[in-house]
Amino acid sequence: MKAGEKTRRFLFSLRSYVAFFLLMSFVITCCMLLFLYTMRRSMGIEFTEQGIRQAAILTFGNVIFLSLLCTVIDGVRRKFMVERPVRRIVQGAEKLMRGDFSARIEPYRGIGERSGFDTIIDYFNRMAEELSGVETLRTDFIANVSHELKTPLAVLQNYGTMLQSPNLPAEQRMEYARAITEQSRRLADLITNILKLNRLENQQIYPAVKRYDLGEQLAACLLQFESTWEKKQIDIETDIEEDVFVESDDELLSLVWNNLFSNALKFTESGGRVSVTLKTEGDHAVVSVSDTGCGISPETGKHIFEKFYQGDTSRATQGNGLGLALVKRVADIVGGDLSVESEVGKGSTFTVKIGRAVHGDVQKAP
Repeated sequence: MKAGEKTRRFLFSLRSYVAFFLLMSFVITCCMLLFLYTMRRSMGIEFTEQGIRQAAILTFGNVIFLSLLCTVIDGVRRKFMVERPVRRIVQGAEKLMRGDFSARIEPYRGIGERSGFDTIIDYFNRMAEELSGVETLRTDFIANVSHELKTPLAVLQNYGTMLQSPNLPAEQRMEYARAITEQSRRLADLITNILKLNRLENQQIYPAVKRYDLGEQLAACLLQFESTWEKKQIDIETDIEEDVFVESDDELLSLVWNNLFSNALKFTESGGRVSVTLKTEGDHAVVSVSDTGCGISPETGKHIFEKFYQGDTSRATQGNGLGLALVKRVADIVGGDLSVESEVGKGSTFTVKIGRAVHGDVQKAP
């Protein structure tokens, strides 16, 4: 049946009637022949031609009536137990095909135990719910990407227009050029993070596992932000245990450390403090990155690992909301555990727990 095509079935179906008629004819004929044969053998009764004719007519009438009765009963059964739930499923599917992801099907409450239609309806509703969530994420993703791309492009356009002024002082020209460079860098970082996250979510990146010193990698990643903490006069505290080795993808984990360090320094005010610790707990290496920044509210904490989510719009220009989504995805890929503890106005602590290596050859971290 094509989508949108509606068919109506009557309680009487000629095809069903013929099928029941043939079935009844066969069953009743066999029963009558057996009955007559038994009566003749046991009681010695002889049947006249007229009696046989009357019995045949009566039998034929019974066949017609019983066939009609069974056909109607079967039609009623199909009407309420088959066609009604099928119609509901078809109508729900048509809504879903038209893009209405809020479509749900009312459960079919038949007589007795749950039927197969109830199972189909349950799975349909679950599928519609999943599709609704995916569609929401897709539309939000497109809207957020459009917004994030529009902002730096508008800034680039404005500063580019102002740079065309012939009487622009050299000092302002340099200022505008720096702003254009900064927005270009932000735009490039955004596109890079989108591509990385897309590859991670589509499992196009597979961990290249090797054994290396995690403490050396943390120190190397932290030193990349030296100019940032010196400019903001942020105190850096480190407590990194020596000879802690892991077997993982160093490039993927460097994304984790770089994003956590970047966020900690970004949201910590001048004169604040950022702490980095590395400890071992049994077979695990535990890395904690703490800051004395603005902190995260409980409501924001529920969504910080979602793409483009930024709980505080006043700091929206400082990031694009993809960093922690990358961190969470990488942690899942390498089999790590990511958690956060935060208090508004006092700071945040992000903790990453991953399995550590105990034996094997040592490789230097990049």
